[in-house]
Amino acid sequence: MRLKGKVAVVTGAARGLGAAFAVGFGREGANVVIGDIRDGEKTVAAVQEAGSQAVYVQTDVTKQDQCDALAKAAVDNFGAVDILMNNAGTLVTIKPFMEVTTEEWMDVMATNTLGPFHCTKAVFPYMKDRGGKIINIASATIFEGVPGLPHYISSKGAVMAFTRGMARELGDYNINVNAIAPGFTHSEGGDEFDRNKKFPHVPLDDVQLPLRCIKRPTYPEDLVGTAIYLAGDDSRLITGQLIIHDGGLSLH
Repeated sequence: MRLKGKVAVVTGAARGLGAAFAVGFGREGANVVIGDIRDGEKTVAAVQEAGSQAVYVQTDVTKQDQCDALAKAAVDNFGAVDILMNNAGTLVTIKPFMEVTTEEWMDVMATNTLGPFHCTKAVFPYMKDRGGKIINIASATIFEGVPGLPHYISSKGAVMAFTRGMARELGDYNINVNAIAPGFTHSEGGDEFDRNKKFPHVPLDDVQLPLRCIKRPTYPEDLVGTAIYLAGDDSRLITGQLIIHDGGLSLH
């Protein structure tokens, strides 16, 4: 098992991508701390079924004190923090940019950019003497020029910039910081995003799949192997990088 004895904190892990990452880490031997505004007990049970221990801590990543409590829960329950998966994010409605309000813009920024910042600050005191792996979830939309998502794309572009800055700053502490940029992924959140969009007026798969090199839909489980690789020892000299995971729609 590639993560045996490790302790992983995964935000936004009550469902979707985050739940898949948490279970994947558990299957590889890591104990997992699940942070989410939503109830994460279902994911706790899934990690336990995969053979590892897990706890859930209700967490709003826009609040520094709650992120601090999440990191502390990892240490209190399992003795360390080795992996931070900054997965929590806010999806939005695809609509003309003139309809996006300042409040919507700031809400997206609060979760998608402050969240990784708060959680990285929270785990650093526990990683600085032992090293660690931090994985941020960006988005392939930052390379695609997708219309109707100015606030979301801006927030995910900031995540990539944050990843590079933190890789430079934390490298001396043996902390790797990388990012994964998924394309459109079928999950609870992703499917809600697809249904609620104002344009285009067809399923996103109809738009994207013909343009991909690998023409098949993406599901959360498809990204788990990449996350495990970045969380494990095989990626010990990889940092400041972004792995695009969209079937070859974006060639970066």
